[in-house]
Amino acid sequence: MRYIADLHIHSKYSRACSKDLDLEHNRAWALKKGINIVGTGDFTHPAWFKELSQKLEPAAPGLFKLEGSTDDVLFMITTELSCIYKQGDAVRRIHLCVFAPDLETVAKINTALEKRGVNLKSDGRPIMGVPSDELTKIILDANKDAMVIPAHAWTPWFAVFGSKSGFNSLEECFKDVTSEIFAIETGLSSDPAMNWRLSMLDDITLISNSDAHSPANLGREANVFDIPKAELSFFEIRRILKEKDIKRFTHTIEFFPEEGKYHHDGHRDCGINFTPLESKKHKGICPICKKPLTIGVLNRVDALADRPTGFVPSKTVPYKSLVPLSEVIAESLDVGKHSKKVQALYEEMITKGGNEFDILLDKNYDEIETLATPEIAHAIRNVREGLVEPIAGYDGVYGVIKTLRKGQHIKEKQPRLL
Repeated sequence: MRYIADLHIHSKYSRACSKDLDLEHNRAWALKKGINIVGTGDFTHPAWFKELSQKLEPAAPGLFKLEGSTDDVLFMITTELSCIYKQGDAVRRIHLCVFAPDLETVAKINTALEKRGVNLKSDGRPIMGVPSDELTKIILDANKDAMVIPAHAWTPWFAVFGSKSGFNSLEECFKDVTSEIFAIETGLSSDPAMNWRLSMLDDITLISNSDAHSPANLGREANVFDIPKAELSFFEIRRILKEKDIKRFTHTIEFFPEEGKYHHDGHRDCGINFTPLESKKHKGICPICKKPLTIGVLNRVDALADRPTGFVPSKTVPYKSLVPLSEVIAESLDVGKHSKKVQALYEEMITKGGNEFDILLDKNYDEIETLATPEIAHAIRNVREGLVEPIAGYDGVYGVIKTLRKGQHIKEKQPRLL
């Protein structure tokens, strides 16, 4: 059975996040998106932990459902932690995803962190001066089956391989517990093909999640598993990731990496958006303000890679690059993705089409035309075939993926509502 899992999100208790990020809204949006397993996010926050304890009930080993719900949306207990500490001659800023099989484990982790002086009430993603290897030991001491996975591994400012504050290898970061790190999250600004260029990641499973700060962004990246229903559990998902079981981990769902907000190098304040080659010509300095550029993911991958672009290792989990349906609709209407027109057509397509992933992944183009317009069907075909025009993001500015080519726009921008 196909299970789509988005395991890195936040809650209403995280800074700069929607107040709608609660279990009820996340469940509702998971149904719209076609997501089967959702991370809870933020399990270290006391108020959120209390809410999880009150509202979740066991549904499968290590997985939960909203109490009283009758649908198939499941929750995995997850969080993201921020480690800021000095190692060697540099300040390291590393974000780690933590997945736990039960609330008892979470209670042990939270108690251990509080004993280290961590203020868990400060934010849903608490900041701590605990090195990554020490934090990993704390997590695994609480439960050997918990998972520690570097979050958005290439983001410049807060990631294990980040250009501004990361490391050149997992071993530098995790030291004697490196063997416990069997997966990394690629993040929005990189895709698996970029990571395949590093032989040191050949035995590491690449996962993808939304890191959603609002319910509507659930599933912009996700993982797709094929697991018999009777065998579904936290522990089976953990086994699949640890062993890189490519029979049961069928693919990931990805952003086109250019849409991520750190794909290229650049300087947002000056509007400078550079490829790695352009940055090299300018010696990494902004030509306008003369300050150092923020070196993006593509450049950082180039710096650490020992293989050419296009190299495919012998054992890989495939991936599919998608553009969220709201963005496809917005381009077809030539309006912003948060406009009422987009929201109305999105809701209509979901009502008639089942859910977003059914539309983006499974339905044929004739079926899609019955839900909206030939223009949207064209756009989805272009996305599936990779025939898109990317404008890369840089220094915190999201990129744009143009899904319609010349001649595919319809003059009448307002589609009929069926």
